[in-house]
Amino acid sequence: MRLLGIDDLAACQRLAEDREWGPEDRKWRFLFSVGDVYAVDDENGELAGTVVSAPYGKDVAAISMVLVAKRFERRGLGGRLMRYVMENAGTASLCLTATEYGRPLYERLGFRSVGKCTTYTGVSDGPSRRGVSVPVRTEDMVGVHELDTEVFGADRSRVVEGLPAFCETLRVVRDEGGVVGYGGAWWNDGRAVVGPVIARDDETALALVDEVVPEGPIRLDIDHRHPELVAWAEAHGLRPAFTTTIMEYGAPVANDPSRRYLPVAQALG
Repeated sequence: MRLLGIDDLAACQRLAEDREWGPEDRKWRFLFSVGDVYAVDDENGELAGTVVSAPYGKDVAAISMVLVAKRFERRGLGGRLMRYVMENAGTASLCLTATEYGRPLYERLGFRSVGKCTTYTGVSDGPSRRGVSVPVRTEDMVGVHELDTEVFGADRSRVVEGLPAFCETLRVVRDEGGVVGYGGAWWNDGRAVVGPVIARDDETALALVDEVVPEGPIRLDIDHRHPELVAWAEAHGLRPAFTTTIMEYGAPVANDPSRRYLPVAQALG
């Protein structure tokens, strides 16, 4: 097992394509900037498997990109990768989003299901209203960080600090007390991912979605605990693409799903 650096990006993308995933250049670069990317090499020096651990202080680490080359599948390598990050994360909890293919492995390792998420895709006409939110300013980032920590249940400093550069659009809603919601969208392999969206209530969250969504192909990863977002997606012509399972390990994550509307990416919790 070795820790990778950004120079290993192309090798990670070759492995992803071996598993029929997209190159996801923007997402991989962000993961390298906020998390630890581990891998196992084969006898020829090519990547046999990867896993990413993004620790948020000592509270929780988000696990993602558990990839095993086709030539090594069903030989226990996925379990080895997972056990390594589980033993070395140094956090009270772990979280991940599991496909149906990967879920049995995580269940055997002791992860428990805490929810479902359905990915909706389609084509957007662009922002449908303006005026509730405003573009984020440097001085807003303290409030964004405080709100994110309160709602997510852990300090995601590196993720939050990276959002202004990572997101194509990042907007906030303020009241007299400060930031009460923030939302963004970023491009991934020719499709805009709408998220993160964290807000005090449904009205604020939906306004943010309306105002950050770009024109063109879009994707929303919607937690089943937010039917108002499902209704928004269906009203805008989006259709379900696939469903994943939200899973945790260790101490329950002290987050507030009622105010976590859309993730930055499923890979980051």
